[in-house]
Amino acid sequence: MNGGRSSVRATIALLPGDGIGPEVVGAARGVLEAVAARFGHTFELVEALVGGAAIEATGVPLPPRTLALCERADAVLLGAVGGPQWDSPTARVRPEQGLLALRRALGVYANLRPVAPIPALAAASPLKPELLAGVDLVVVRELTGGIYFGTKTLDQSVTGETATDLCTYTTAEIERVVRVAAELARTRHGHVTSVDKANVLETSRLWRRVTSRVMAAEYPDVRLEHLLVDACAMHLIRRPADFDVIVTENMFGDILTDEASVLAGSIGLLPSASLGAAVGAGGTRRGLYEPIHGSAPDLAGKGVANPLGTISSVAMLLRYSLALEAEARAVDDAVRATIDDGIVTADVVPPGADARRAYSTAEVAQRVVEHLAAPVAHR
Repeated sequence: MNGGRSSVRATIALLPGDGIGPEVVGAARGVLEAVAARFGHTFELVEALVGGAAIEATGVPLPPRTLALCERADAVLLGAVGGPQWDSPTARVRPEQGLLALRRALGVYANLRPVAPIPALAAASPLKPELLAGVDLVVVRELTGGIYFGTKTLDQSVTGETATDLCTYTTAEIERVVRVAAELARTRHGHVTSVDKANVLETSRLWRRVTSRVMAAEYPDVRLEHLLVDACAMHLIRRPADFDVIVTENMFGDILTDEASVLAGSIGLLPSASLGAAVGAGGTRRGLYEPIHGSAPDLAGKGVANPLGTISSVAMLLRYSLALEAEARAVDDAVRATIDDGIVTADVVPPGADARRAYSTAEVAQRVVEHLAAPVAHR
């Protein structure tokens, strides 16, 4: 029941991808169906190929049909791409090319990755419990510029090979992602940490100048701190509770968020939202949503992958692309309740604990759905 609220009709593209991607996206599909049933919405869930699966079927990692679906959809949910069969460094076509091309085509330039450890899983983190107290941060990673998208060359000479990856940023690219971080900080604790390598890199010096100017002129109420990326990597472990919103460039954000996953206990728990420009009067944004973990081919088909990062990405999808805040909170609450019930996959069972306490991907997802269907009965 939606309590008299208007029902929403939306098309959501599901891109399972490779490895454990089909399993975790399958779990998320059940959650989306449960949300639609509980709140009276209509979600058209349409699957398409991407990554290695697309290469095998069509010869390219982002088929035209997939791109067309994503461009007309209200939101896109992706599992993971990649696997050992496509990992040759000499391969001309790779699964990751599909993901990068999709990000660029959709214009999703700001990647939000929240990290908030759950007390019930504190023992799963290698950090001391006292370091995790009060940790609640979001990394805003610039997603469509930098070294991942720069010109790449590989030259051969008599002295050997020379490879080049060009890192480029423009003022406009930096301004827009800094604004996303600052607006987010205004809804949280009013603190932005900008991370760069301005003592060495020209792109980082531009990043620092532009960030300082935008924050001083447009967000004087938000506290700005600058950190070099190596110092940030250290402080994420030494004093993680001091961070609120971290904004940084593409490669630094990729690396730092994998490091930050140890705060939560497992990379399988962390969601992400890749957002473009606002598209609706209500501030909704075009979005690509995915867990931050990879395809984990060694786990594929075993039913042991953690679906909670993908399910939490569904909550972000509901919040940012469909403006369904109550529904997003319901998913977040169902995830937390499932963890509090002790229904978790093996990656977050504390070291030394009875292995029988681990549940399968399907069992964890089913408990989330049960909480959504009967939100009071399981509390």
